[in-house]
Amino acid sequence: MELQQSPALNPGPSVAAVVAAERIVETSIPSRLDALPWSGFHTRVVLALGITWILDGLEVTLAGALSGALKQSPALHFTNLDLGVANSAYLAGAVLGALGFGWLTDRIGRKKLFFITLALYLSATAATALSWDIASYALFRFLTGAGIGGEYTAINSTIQELVPARYRGWTDLIINGSFWIGAAMGAVAAIVLLDPATIGPDLGWRLAYLIGAATGLVVLLMRMWIPESPRWLMIHGRPDRAHEIVDEIERSVVGDRQDGRDVGFVKIRLKMRDHTPIREVVHTLFVTYRRRAMVGLMLMVAQAFFYNAIFFTFALVLTDFYGISADHVGWYLLPFAAGNFLGPLLLGRLFDTFGRRTMIMFTYGVSGLLLALSGFLFSIGALSAQGQTIAWMVIFFFASPAASAAYLTVSENFPLEVRALAIAVFYAVGTGIGGVIGPALFGALIDTGSRTSVFAGYLLGAALMIAAAIVAWRYAVSAERKSLEEIARPLASIME
Repeated sequence: MELQQSPALNPGPSVAAVVAAERIVETSIPSRLDALPWSGFHTRVVLALGITWILDGLEVTLAGALSGALKQSPALHFTNLDLGVANSAYLAGAVLGALGFGWLTDRIGRKKLFFITLALYLSATAATALSWDIASYALFRFLTGAGIGGEYTAINSTIQELVPARYRGWTDLIINGSFWIGAAMGAVAAIVLLDPATIGPDLGWRLAYLIGAATGLVVLLMRMWIPESPRWLMIHGRPDRAHEIVDEIERSVVGDRQDGRDVGFVKIRLKMRDHTPIREVVHTLFVTYRRRAMVGLMLMVAQAFFYNAIFFTFALVLTDFYGISADHVGWYLLPFAAGNFLGPLLLGRLFDTFGRRTMIMFTYGVSGLLLALSGFLFSIGALSAQGQTIAWMVIFFFASPAASAAYLTVSENFPLEVRALAIAVFYAVGTGIGGVIGPALFGALIDTGSRTSVFAGYLLGAALMIAAAIVAWRYAVSAERKSLEEIARPLASIME
């Protein structure tokens, strides 16, 4: 049997109760999962869980693309400041949702949270379509963000724990990059629904938000068959169920169980636990792994400010400085989204070959330098709307894998028992510092009508990215092609 009582603790029937009380198991589940070839099972996991980023991309793009329509809405008449505040409310919700649901994900399991967070997202984004003033719009955006933030923690940790080590970097970057598939969907929706010749000015933006709710219903069905993480189960007192799940996965992938073969799987000994005390979580994140925490925080803050500040105000720059009408903004978002998706697609494998440190330093550094250069060209009026879009497309070809690598770093660098909460903490702090401040700050800078003021904001984003590149090169962990348990030993593991 693959999950078994430790031989040293199982000499005969009289010891069985002691073993049960100690709740110690010896398992090769992590090694077995990492040994699997890529299969239809892994593809289905990626599709069913990774679609979270498509939903987030849809939401964020709609918020940006619809900004002009919301300003022109006969019922709302939002200002740039109103839009900045509402976008910050979405991010604030994502911060609090990540923290609360992240704690629950580590405590009650990954699978239960799939449905709780998705249900919250569905109801809140549908309610957004019914908003009647800035207060209601901001509230519903806050709740939508809470659902998406909770999704990040449960989904990231599960994908990390089910995907074989040699595919983990590329897979994670592609999944995070799929945000831009959602962005393209939002852009196309904006083009169609904001056309004044087709739909009324106060109806198009409402229908656009209902797209997210409809997509979420499909996702709900796709997730029905996703199993709980065997790695989580084996620590939280359900080794038999963990064993059954891995057996089922192996049969679907290779046609038989692997544990009966002489393939030299690495075994680890674990003392099962019901939960991890919050004091141990804090000590693990900020004492035991304080250097990793510093790297994760720096990466998350830099990319959150860089992305959210620029992307949430993308439409405002086009409409206020280039005179692009609100119903044409979607056309400019499509090439922007293409660059963001192609970056992880084409550069993602290099994170598993050249390595994490090299590629994180490269993508963060290049993104910062290019933003500073394009910001200068914007400030002197050297770019047209098309030139600005091309510049952003090139910048985010590198920035997209950089941002995805931040999530990869914080999800694989910490022990299993605190993985979801680690993702939540660094996402929350990074987004709280960089993301919530960014849209409101850039909204205010754009309201000044000064290109120089906006350029100053771009320089701040560029400086953060370059600083993060330096920190990553000096302190990041070379986690490529390594088992999660090798990168960070589970807190429940027992040393031989």
